[in-house]
Amino acid sequence: MMTRYTRRSFITAITSVAASAALPALANAPLTSLRPAARGEGFLQRTVIPVETLVSKARLDGAVGFAVADVATGRTLEDLSGDRGLPPASVAKALTASYALETLGTEHKFVTEVVAVGGVVDGVVQGDLVLAGGGDPTLDTDGLSRLAAGLKEAGIREVRGDFRVWGGLLPYTPTIDAEQPDHVGYSPAVSGLSLNYNRVHFEWRRGSNGYAVSMDARSATYRPDVTMARMQIVERKAPLYTYKDFGGRDDWTVAKGALGKGGARWLPVRQPELYAGQVFQTFAGSHGIKLGAPKKTATRPDGDVVAQLDSAPLRIILRDMLKWSTNLTAEMVGMATTLKRLGSVASLRESAQAMNDWAHDTMGLQHVALVDHSGLGDDSRVAASDMMAALIDVRKRLDLKPLLKSFALRDANRKVVSDHPLKVQAKTGTLNFVSGLAGFVDLPDGTELAFAIFAADMPRRDTLTRAQRERPEGASAWNSRAKTLQQGLIERWGTLYHG
Repeated sequence: MMTRYTRRSFITAITSVAASAALPALANAPLTSLRPAARGEGFLQRTVIPVETLVSKARLDGAVGFAVADVATGRTLEDLSGDRGLPPASVAKALTASYALETLGTEHKFVTEVVAVGGVVDGVVQGDLVLAGGGDPTLDTDGLSRLAAGLKEAGIREVRGDFRVWGGLLPYTPTIDAEQPDHVGYSPAVSGLSLNYNRVHFEWRRGSNGYAVSMDARSATYRPDVTMARMQIVERKAPLYTYKDFGGRDDWTVAKGALGKGGARWLPVRQPELYAGQVFQTFAGSHGIKLGAPKKTATRPDGDVVAQLDSAPLRIILRDMLKWSTNLTAEMVGMATTLKRLGSVASLRESAQAMNDWAHDTMGLQHVALVDHSGLGDDSRVAASDMMAALIDVRKRLDLKPLLKSFALRDANRKVVSDHPLKVQAKTGTLNFVSGLAGFVDLPDGTELAFAIFAADMPRRDTLTRAQRERPEGASAWNSRAKTLQQGLIERWGTLYHG
């Protein structure tokens, strides 16, 4: 049965949830005055929590900026420091998705190829065999297995030359953000050939004779071991991990005292071409095709394509990127987009600047200064009013909204309110002491709002050492309060602008 919300019942539902979710009082009032709301005078303004109260009770220190507008008219309804540039965190991925959709199109596919150089005679490749990356951020171990099977189906049984790997379609970047700890899986290397989001699986088990460790490229189906990444257990308390490039191999150490009885985690890969090459070599061998150890090549191979693997359409890749917030996908898709637009791309930062230029030229945004495509680097800045304007623009031209994840509103006990009258589709963004949310709110009467909310305590974040950036003290509680502020603002807008 369809539930119908009257104006009075809607206001009652919103204000009761918002009031129950209010945070303990303390802290800083807004530093700038609010623009007056275009609607909601009198009674409505007395039934909702004032913005000053919401921001003060959040106890976020630092800076808060937001803007909200009616999508149909484009008219700004309310903002606070809306033109102040703040770190967007992963909200930046919504801009990256729009950049890619406009340039590459929803049905674009990335193609990974196996190229035979020098021709094939009676199933024998006369020269080198090359695994050539096509910029697919979603290539996984199962995909390489299918690609190796395709090699056999093509009748290949022997290779006289070397086995080479090429990732030069996109510029190599050793880590997305150099300020992150070495061992975090969300900041791997980037190139045109990627596997398993450029992460390797490290597992350890303690036995009677010490620890057994493994490094593999596991999937739901396979678990091929790799040797290009090696782990050594060291008697120490700190640091937890160390990393060095040892002649093209990822050499790791881990502190023995932190391992316990056993466990596992994904570590970033810094040699993505060799990683993919070793796994492909294993699968080719299972089909009786013996390949030598992979060697990197700097030039695009010229030869016959004997096997290829297509990615899913771009709209699916972007939907998953926005849902799971995968940094590597954002960087690879963003650089592939710049390559398409400009014909070349020299670096990740140059590609981010090309996207800034696109946002300025296409949508007229004034306060956009990104340093990457994922939002991981905290030097990026976007103003809430610009992010809101971008959402309205792409809603009309590209319809990004269906790709955004539903954002759950919660009660005071942090439980999801399944029948909440407000329906939100948005992109979240979270770094330590940085939180963002931007997207769309559908009101029961059909009104559609676009909004962006950014909060950042940069002085506190700037005090963190590189080692502290994974789980600093106080960050979880800070980000939880930021999310409560976001919900409070959304419910305020739902009350004021419904009807």
